[in-house]
Amino acid sequence: MSSALIIPVAIFLGSAAAVIYFGGLLAKYGDALATLTGWGRLFVGSLLVALATSLPELSTNISAVRLATPNPELALGDVFGSNMANMFILAVVALIFGGKRFLQKVAPEQGYLIVLAAIMTGLAVLFATVKVDISVWQIGMSSIILLVVYVIGMKIIYTKRTEDADGEDLEDPGVTLTKAWVMFGIVSVGVIIAAFFLAFSVDRIAEITGIASSTLGILSVAVVTSMPEAAASIAAARMGAADLGIGNLYGSCVFNISILAFADPFFRQGILVNQSEPAHLVAGGIAVILILSGLVLILGREKLHRLILLGGLLAMAGLYLAGAVIVATLGAPEHGDTSLAQSQHSNLDS
Repeated sequence: MSSALIIPVAIFLGSAAAVIYFGGLLAKYGDALATLTGWGRLFVGSLLVALATSLPELSTNISAVRLATPNPELALGDVFGSNMANMFILAVVALIFGGKRFLQKVAPEQGYLIVLAAIMTGLAVLFATVKVDISVWQIGMSSIILLVVYVIGMKIIYTKRTEDADGEDLEDPGVTLTKAWVMFGIVSVGVIIAAFFLAFSVDRIAEITGIASSTLGILSVAVVTSMPEAAASIAAARMGAADLGIGNLYGSCVFNISILAFADPFFRQGILVNQSEPAHLVAGGIAVILILSGLVLILGREKLHRLILLGGLLAMAGLYLAGAVIVATLGAPEHGDTSLAQSQHSNLDS
């Protein structure tokens, strides 16, 4: 490893560990707030826990577009890559915790959330492809549409939800409501700070190595910022609350796309979603396929043989890995670019 890379890599590893740690605490205290306020698990998973575990993506993306030299490619890569990673997490968790038995614990009301996740991700891919250059007060029309769809979709899901639909009693979180709110706020600040350094370090690594920021966003930052979703979903599966875990993953996919609208006002050099590269389109397209594949498996869990469900889950995991290879290939630096970057940094060192 070159000397120029040591500090950015160290910052990346430290900030990544902090994001994972604080993100896990966000899920913990978010769930505590949901329990203490009496909200049902479907709503907890799809909104509160999903929003809490997606805070790393939100803060990372805003930080990426607010860098001295904005890096919108990193922000877009994180969003589409996170949705890919969430579906990979779903497949792996379902495989580990019983396959068909796990999917049979999922309430049919989750279908509304899954369809919303597919619609929003598909719209984002469409906007990233056609690049509509229309804005209102320097906010892209595409961002406004995504935000409107998010609000309307979540309102529909809220009206369709049922309180404690899985019939399980929520455990006492062991903290007071006041303490839960205070800790939730403190941990949120920790995530925001750690995510800023995460975006900064990845931007520097991309600059030094010549690897595309879109690729680093999809394959590295997205995986790190999806770790809170993984931790929350595994914990939910272990306690038999499949709805909480599934709602968290698909709810995070929905909120991740809305982040494009939240981050767009902070990007002053155009419309955020219009800064897409081929790797973003590949990741977004694969994310849509994975989301719809999950919908088919969940809705057909009673009729499909367990071996077919098992094969479907394995195919989802395999498609994510194949997509990662394609993205890595698209983002790999050309030999000339790498040599130029190394030469520039050698001159700086001398």
